Amino acid sequence: MNSENIKKGGISVDTEHIFPIIKKWLYSEKDIFLREIVSNATDAITKYKRLQSLGQIPSDDCAYRITVTLDKDAGTISVSDNGIGMSAEELETYICNIALSGAFEFIQKYEGEGGANGIIGHFGLGFYSAFMVSDSVEIYTKSFTDAPGVHWVCDESGSYSTEACDKADRGTTVIMHVTDEEREYLDRTRLIGMLRKYCAFMPVEIYFEDGDEEKAESAPINDTAPLWQSNPSDCTDEQYKDFYNKVFSDFKEPLFHIHINADYPLNFKGILYFPRISSEYESIEGQVKLYYNQVFVADNIKEVIPDYLLMLRGVLDCPELPLNVSRSYLQNNTYVTKVSAHIVKKVADKLNSLCNLEREQYEKIWNDIRIFVEYASIRDRKFYERVKGSLLLSLTDGTHVTVDEYLEKAKVTNEGVVYYTTDRALQAQYISLFASQGISVAVLEKTLDTQFISALESYRDDVKFKRIDADVAEAIKGDGEVSEQPELTELFRRVSGSEQMSVTYQPLKDASVPALLNVTEESSRMAEMMRMYAMSTGAAPMDFPTEYSLVVNTASPLYAKLLTLHAQDPEKAALIAGHIYSLSLLAQRKLTAEELQRFLSDSFSLLELL
Repeated sequence: MNSENIKKGGISVDTEHIFPIIKKWLYSEKDIFLREIVSNATDAITKYKRLQSLGQIPSDDCAYRITVTLDKDAGTISVSDNGIGMSAEELETYICNIALSGAFEFIQKYEGEGGANGIIGHFGLGFYSAFMVSDSVEIYTKSFTDAPGVHWVCDESGSYSTEACDKADRGTTVIMHVTDEEREYLDRTRLIGMLRKYCAFMPVEIYFEDGDEEKAESAPINDTAPLWQSNPSDCTDEQYKDFYNKVFSDFKEPLFHIHINADYPLNFKGILYFPRISSEYESIEGQVKLYYNQVFVADNIKEVIPDYLLMLRGVLDCPELPLNVSRSYLQNNTYVTKVSAHIVKKVADKLNSLCNLEREQYEKIWNDIRIFVEYASIRDRKFYERVKGSLLLSLTDGTHVTVDEYLEKAKVTNEGVVYYTTDRALQAQYISLFASQGISVAVLEKTLDTQFISALESYRDDVKFKRIDADVAEAIKGDGEVSEQPELTELFRRVSGSEQMSVTYQPLKDASVPALLNVTEESSRMAEMMRMYAMSTGAAPMDFPTEYSLVVNTASPLYAKLLTLHAQDPEKAALIAGHIYSLSLLAQRKLTAEELQRFLSDSFSLLELL
């Protein structure tokens, strides 16, 4: 192909056509216009202070500030700063050219390739967000170079005019003439709410005025030095609590906090909190606010936090992310992936630190955080490997031990097995049997516990979990021979109504218990999984076939009496056998309506024999 026939050129943009697009589509939320204009004002002051620090201009004792003014009668919102200002040439270059960023040029000239030194805007589009709510915008500006002041006016079609003005002081004022359709923004409460959401931590003091002296804001609306910018060693627990209450309007004290101050190459800061949850049925969705150089970007950016840590509340300031970040950008960004991994590491490190150095306090909050830690351990094997030494078991006596501590103590009585209860009230008799033999019983009553212990068993081959009613532990068995009694087996099957029920005979160390009902571990876990499935899907609960067996205690005096009675008075023996079976049911689970009626009937009949 002949190169002489190739025609080259640049894409041209007609403002008459681009302005309607900017007005409607520049940002998904119109509220962001105020953040953008205030951010520009912040940049103007940051630039001026930077030139002072570089010795380009003499230092002064100027009190830097941004003022947001509402004039409802005039239908305007103004943002004024006493920053670097602009000359007529600069205004023509940076304001009259869409997407030509003065901030970007400033960074190249004065910061080199090292970084932006806190400058917010980079792309030159933010100013035009003003047209999302305005039909015309004015600028009054005067450069720090003492060049003449400039007055610029532009309407929503993109037509503008520029003229000299007699502005005396350095800085810029942007006046937005709000359209009739967007008059909702001419509301004091609405604007203050927007400033507190988007500008609460900007590094320059922001004041709000609306001409009503009785309601004038005498203090800045923002905190220019948010706690996450401080060195963790300089912060007190009270400051962390106050910051949490202020940001999240939650006056319950958080369980603990994690202050992150990541250096190169990640370069981000933040504070994360574990909130206090009143019950497992309370909503556990957290809220992590994302900031860019102290400018609010979004609530709950889930791509930055692993889903199993979404109960966290906190703030993250990530200057490596663009201010107008999108979810698709976050999902495919390696920096975000590294930030997420660093957060997981910091959470694990905090849990280990609490467990190893503040064990007493850690045990006090364990029941509040355990559902989060268990869920994270299930979802992420790497997280489990980091915290495995800090996973606690709550015991029926109110104490806590790690899994390894439990296994060490259990070497004599139940090596490699962790016995647990899912209901301390219903399984009280079993707990008493184990406690009398010095066997600790873990409490696993939460919905998630079944999945958690299954995950632990898959992670390590030196431990098995067994519910205390799953089998007869060797430690609670007594001495003596075990002999089958076919006639009693038939009797118990008949009174239970189950011809297939397994009946075994074991001497137990506790002679006061005539019989126990055992449910296999597999059956109990499957039943729990089916219950969880029904809860998560809203489906009707399913009755899962339960495999259980009746263990008759041959050491109990009732056993010998029942043998004798069965030969002498089969009818009375059946009544007593039925009552023994009902008692074993009662110690294992709640009775059905039919079972309770039969139990009461048998009890009354036994009383009549007195």
